[in-house]
Amino acid sequence: MSNKPKVNGTVLIHGDADVVATPRAEVAPSISVTTTFRAPKPEDNAPPVDLDDLWNPPRHVYSRETQSNTTRVEHILSKVNQGHAVTYSSGLAAAYAALVFSKPKRIAIRGGYHGCHMTIDVYRKSRDNELKVIDLDDEYQPGDLCWLETPVNPQGESRDIQYYADKIHDVGGLLVVDSTFGPPPLQYPFKFGTDIVFHSATKYFGGHSDLLAGILVVKERNDWQTLISDRMHLGSTMGSLESWLLLRSLKTFHLRIPRQSQSGTEIAQWLHKIAETPAGQECDGIPGGTITKIWHSSLQKADERGFLPTMRVEGGYNATFSFLLSDGDEAARFPHLLQYFVPATSLGGVESLVERRLDSDPNEDPRLVRLSIGVEEVEDLKSDLQQALQKLAKIKGDK
Repeated sequence: MSNKPKVNGTVLIHGDADVVATPRAEVAPSISVTTTFRAPKPEDNAPPVDLDDLWNPPRHVYSRETQSNTTRVEHILSKVNQGHAVTYSSGLAAAYAALVFSKPKRIAIRGGYHGCHMTIDVYRKSRDNELKVIDLDDEYQPGDLCWLETPVNPQGESRDIQYYADKIHDVGGLLVVDSTFGPPPLQYPFKFGTDIVFHSATKYFGGHSDLLAGILVVKERNDWQTLISDRMHLGSTMGSLESWLLLRSLKTFHLRIPRQSQSGTEIAQWLHKIAETPAGQECDGIPGGTITKIWHSSLQKADERGFLPTMRVEGGYNATFSFLLSDGDEAARFPHLLQYFVPATSLGGVESLVERRLDSDPNEDPRLVRLSIGVEEVEDLKSDLQQALQKLAKIKGDK
């Protein structure tokens, strides 16, 4: 991956300079918790706020519509994601908004984050007619929505965005790409025909495990305004504190993501060597057979259509991925043998996380362990995994 794309740090720090209704005396933005704003006097001749054009309002009226930090965040996110970004109170709030916007007759989806499947079930309740869910590789019809998660949760393998974009566009449908596992600069879905880019901003954009947020990014300003209007009346605006936290997080985004990607790839390829070690042999002191399978975009081979992840994941590989241990009991024990990996769900934070995925997703293989690689020293993380796998092997051998 030579000549990798990069996120511009200047944009992350100064990309909100054109926002009108924001105080400029402060170096660090203030936390604003107000829900409403003082109306100007008639003699002030203040410019009106046009609810049909809230991209850069001259002032704020009510925080469910706009407020300073949210507008600033959306301007920066728009530039980073090469489109027009709308923020939401959570990733699933953004997922629901995408369904309201697209009004699908059917949804093509396979695997991925179970929460999005549950959001589809909730959306079904608002429909008088049946909303059918089909597989990604079924035949598409006019009115279909293709919901493509790539890299896919929890495994961390990549899917061919361009292939599914062409397939859904051939019938006049829309493509939503959940790019949560592949934030900029790793992946830019608009380059490959995506109509809507979705992120759980709780993860890599937030990056500190201290905020809930979601993002939808669209190409056209009028679609952005439609989403903003829908958001106002769905009531799914991101909270004021979360807006401030996200604005803070974006300032180091370009430093965090490449490091996490590089460390994650190194660890995944090291664990792959362990998984490939035959029983009766050892790799770095870890008996073969301790890990039975591992997934990661860097380990994928070309599929039957010739697709390779490097064709879409241009800026580096994902920092979240999974592997299998030999049984569910080992997977339950393993997270608690680690020192630097925190046993917790979620991903994308500066601290590395580990979980037996079954504890969050009841449909997952009980042997599967998911890792989210943070910004710690990669050798420390490898040493931590090494000692935990050695302990696990010893426990197994003592039975």
